[in-house]
Amino acid sequence: MDGSELLPVGRRVAYWRGRRKLSQQVLADRLGKSKSWVDKVERGVRSLDKVSSLQEIAAVLRIDAAVLLGRDVQPAERAGRVEGVRQIRAALCGYEIALERPVPRRSVLPASGLAGEVTHVWSTFRHARYPQVAELVPGLLADVQRSHAQDPERGRVPLVEAYRVTASLLVKLGAPDLAWLAVDRAMCAATGDRVSVAAVAVQLGQVLRASGQAKEAKPVMLAAAYRIAPPVIEYGPPRELSLCGTLLIQAALAAACVGDDRTATTLIDEAADMATGVGEGRDHHRTGFGSTAVELARVAAAVELGEAREATARHEKAITRDGWQWLPAEHRAAYLIDVARAYLHADDPANAGRVLMEANRIAPAEIRDRPASRDVLAQVARDVAAPTTLIHLAAALGVC
Repeated sequence: MDGSELLPVGRRVAYWRGRRKLSQQVLADRLGKSKSWVDKVERGVRSLDKVSSLQEIAAVLRIDAAVLLGRDVQPAERAGRVEGVRQIRAALCGYEIALERPVPRRSVLPASGLAGEVTHVWSTFRHARYPQVAELVPGLLADVQRSHAQDPERGRVPLVEAYRVTASLLVKLGAPDLAWLAVDRAMCAATGDRVSVAAVAVQLGQVLRASGQAKEAKPVMLAAAYRIAPPVIEYGPPRELSLCGTLLIQAALAAACVGDDRTATTLIDEAADMATGVGEGRDHHRTGFGSTAVELARVAAAVELGEAREATARHEKAITRDGWQWLPAEHRAAYLIDVARAYLHADDPANAGRVLMEANRIAPAEIRDRPASRDVLAQVARDVAAPTTLIHLAAALGVC
């Protein structure tokens, strides 16, 4: 928040007029009032006791009328996000199985029965319904831990998948340190199963980059990718190609984060070769891997490398591909946040706002519940060229 919530209404008008780079005379002209009237409102000499007047001023300033009334307090979304992280932390810190702690009477689901529960949580995540996932994860973790304790062999895959989705969610919610704990447990549980290890490594790459450890992420991703790579790419199973290609993309993005453009390009090209053997719309191992995903990765790498013009040019072509609509909502919306960053770097706030609103249409929680997205929203909303609808969204979320 910018502190304007403590100001009286008149001072708020002056504050937002300044933000919009309007003089008192220009504001007065747009309202059909005199400059003296605006001056008296801002100094508190004239009160704004008519709802219609408040709405007219808010419309000119491109904000919600509630902002002028001081109601732009911290929204419930942030409180819910913090509480969701707290509950997941508590679930990860329980150690009820290892310590044989007494637990509420609850039947232990067999591993076969847990498959549906895990699939449901993953599906909810892929639809970018993060608050719902945060509610489901603590119970899921309890179930898979108990099932694994009862049947370690059959319970391993549900346990690994539960930790994977937990790590992915925590990265979204801006808690990479806690995500590290989840992905580390997933890796320990997966050890000995090359496919599960490769699947977990996808989240490991996300966590490492979110934690600012891109340099360390690249060799780890490459080791995981080449361990799962089929001997002959042309005849490789699509599921393994999806994992290998996704890990190469993770390594490429890590390379881009440290400015290694040559390596990033080479690795994405390798992933593109694998994508031809996978096709579109498969989402093997919850990767969304395919030719379109590879093209989106080229855009994301260009953003990380500071090549904003190239990123935006590639973006306009990438979203016309048939595979775009096949990608999960979470994947598409997260990608659009990267594109918004590219437009910002290209000094094009209007298009940055446009793609942010599209991300909000596809997956509202990607904007409302992901701190990184809210930061981009705040940057765009500060610009005078930002779309009015985006200004209203930023004000409603308390980020401008």
